[in-house]
Order: sequence, then structure tokens, then C-alpha cells
Amino acid sequence: MTTVNDTPLDRLEHYYDSVPRAAARAEDFGPLTLFVREATGWPYYARPTLDWTGPAATAEDVERVRARQRELCVPEAFEWVAEVTPGLREVVEATGLRVHAHPLMIRDEDAPLPDPHPLVRVLDPEDPFLAGALAVPHVAFAAPGTAVGEAGTGELATEITARAAEVPAAADRIRVGRTVLAAAVENGAVVCSGMHLPIGRVSEIAGVGTLPAERRRGLAYGVTAALVADARERGVETLFLSAGDEDVARMYGRLGFRTVATALIAELAE
Repeated sequence: MTTVNDTPLDRLEHYYDSVPRAAARAEDFGPLTLFVREATGWPYYARPTLDWTGPAATAEDVERVRARQRELCVPEAFEWVAEVTPGLREVVEATGLRVHAHPLMIRDEDAPLPDPHPLVRVLDPEDPFLAGALAVPHVAFAAPGTAVGEAGTGELATEITARAAEVPAAADRIRVGRTVLAAAVENGAVVCSGMHLPIGRVSEIAGVGTLPAERRRGLAYGVTAALVADARERGVETLFLSAGDEDVARMYGRLGFRTVATALIAELAE
């Protein structure tokens, strides 16, 4: 059950419930809500229902949501904060899903702004590198971790072509201020990108990824720094993110983020 207070985690809970509603419909499953994207882009997930006061979710509730996700041909995925809904992990794992834990970090408001990176800029809706910035995370997340890999601009070109239809909707989101996209551009190609998604005074940094062939150059740090500076300019008071692992969390710590909780993501076991 979520308690209504003006705590950082409560602000995040309301944010998590608000963000998908701009591009998805919400389907009610009692203690769980399934968000179903109705436009192009990353698919959404199910999560605990905001301000739910009834019985806690059971394995049967999780199975009902999973059946609906299969019916819709969307990923069987759930996301929540461990400290807010502490009993859900055991219930979800009982249905056979694998749960991954990630440091949930909030930036200290009084942390100094980082210096800008010379390759990084915030993109406007007409930027010629918008398609590349949208495609980079897909290449990056296909090779998880921080080690240097082989995938580079060739794989990026393929991904840009495959996702061309997503560009107009992304440009519209940038235009109305729902998405802020930053990118590192070098030799005519995007090599790293990321975004933040402001709603009022709260925003999440998400999708920060570097082409595997360009890793270990401080590009993700530079992109995140640009997003931090932009969020500050927009009056964001609560800026947060979920780090991939403790190594990545240490990098974000250098930018003023500190771990406050644990973000959990459940998906099908490989």
C-alpha cells in the first residue's frame, strides 16, 4: 500500500503513475495497474496501483496481468520500488518471473552543476541527429554492461532505419516539453544519448546509453551532466534515476546522486 506523504519516494510513486499516461492507457487489475502504450516507443509495464488501500497483490493477480500482456503481445514486465511495496518481490518470483534490482538514486538539490562536455548538446525537435539519439540506447542495451564492445556506427545505422517511424512522435514530445534528449555527437554520428522526462517539479533521467565501441570515454557522464543542467534550468526539484548496477551508481554519485531505495524490474527468465 502506498501512503500519501510528501516524501521523496511518495513523489516518485506519483511520478511513476503519471509518466505512462501521456502515451498509454491504464488497465485496472486491483492492486496492479497495467500500462499499455498506444504509440510507438519503448513498451510499458505493470506496477502497483497508486494509493491502493485494498489487499496486497497475490500471485493470482500477477498471473492475470501476465495473461493480459501475452494477449496484447507486450512484454511480461513489472516495475516497482522495493521499499514502497516490500511484499511484491516474493509474489512475482513465485510466478516464475526473474527480478532484477537496481540502485534508485536521487540527486541532492545543492550538489554543484557539472562542467559541460564538448561533444554533448541538448537536441531540439528539428535536430538532424534526433533519429540517431533515439536509436543509440537500443544498440547499447543489446550489449549490457560497461565494457568496450564491437557494436558501433554500423549497427546504429541499421537501428536508425528500423526505428524511423518513432522520430515524429519523439519530436512532438520534445516540442511540448515531455522529453528532453541529449546526445554526444562525433564525426557526424551520435555515440551516446539519454533523456529526462519532466513532470512538474519531478523528472527521471532514463535511457542513457553509449555505443559499445565508444565506451569508457566519459560520454555517459557528459550526457547525464547535460541532462542535470537542463533539469535545473527547468526548475526540477526531484531528479532521479535507476542505475544499472553498483559500478554505474558510483559514476552517478560523482554527479550528486545518492541511493535512496531499490528499483525492481521483473521480466521473463532467459
